[in-house]
Amino acid sequence: MTFGEQPAYLRVAGDLRKKIVDGSLPPHTRLPSQARIREEYGVSDTVALEARKVLMAEGLVEGRSGSGTYVRERPVPRRVSRSGYRPSGGATPFRQEQADAAVRGTWESSSRQAEAGAAIAERLGIEIGERVMRTKYLFREAGEPMMLSTSWEPLAVTGRTPVMLPEEGPLGGMGVVERMRAIDVIVDNVTEEVGARPGLAEELHLLGGVPGHVVLVVQRTYYASGRPVETADVVIPADRYRVAYHLPVR
Repeated sequence: MTFGEQPAYLRVAGDLRKKIVDGSLPPHTRLPSQARIREEYGVSDTVALEARKVLMAEGLVEGRSGSGTYVRERPVPRRVSRSGYRPSGGATPFRQEQADAAVRGTWESSSRQAEAGAAIAERLGIEIGERVMRTKYLFREAGEPMMLSTSWEPLAVTGRTPVMLPEEGPLGGMGVVERMRAIDVIVDNVTEEVGARPGLAEELHLLGGVPGHVVLVVQRTYYASGRPVETADVVIPADRYRVAYHLPVR
């Protein structure tokens, strides 16, 4: 193979991908069998198998037990709008994660105390093993799972206060900014870093994805006078959503 030449399995996968994208292989069509790929492209069984694996990893096809491999319906990506924290207005957790006021959503959550691991301790500026409140969310839009979030708040800040449990008490479900203000902690900054990675099995199960699907991860941290008071990982299926930021010009 000369420099710059693609391996055979990528060339086969590329041709099949083109047929899927241009509609030659429309959704719900059965992908050519391994034997058919071998014969049509003049490649080995190993190459044919690897080409099919590439398409599955890209989420273009899916296996159906006892039936074969089929082209998946390609969803039209929708927007997850983000605009940072809102200093007033009683933002709910859903509104906190999806700033588009036209979107109506619901969420499920569960909280429990935990010890901060190395990564979370670094993000919160605390010692490894310090106690945090970890809250997991599943957000739905029109009943469809759209987003996951796991947040961590240092109990050195919220412990033994009315807002220790994010979804309970007088300000349960009101969002980080409003809850922190209630205990005289004024959030004045928020940072978000966006990355991508293969979804974990548990994440894809909750979001309705298939193994190999990529997710977007928004790593968010709220600050009060430079001190981190909450950090979260927001997980969004990349094949169904795009993250759009709306930031004010100061």
